[in-house]
Amino acid sequence: MVRKYLAVALVAGTLLISACNTVAGAGDDLKSASKETKEVINK
Repeated sequence: MVRKYLAVALVAGTLLISACNTVAGAGDDLKSASKETKEVINK
């Protein structure tokens, strides 16, 4: 269970750091992170 949360945190952090140049980009990153989070949790 802890590994899932760690994986989610790493994915979300990587997405936010890698492509957050604009507000629109930040919104897209948050959408991607939430999608990945849902996929990891539902496994």
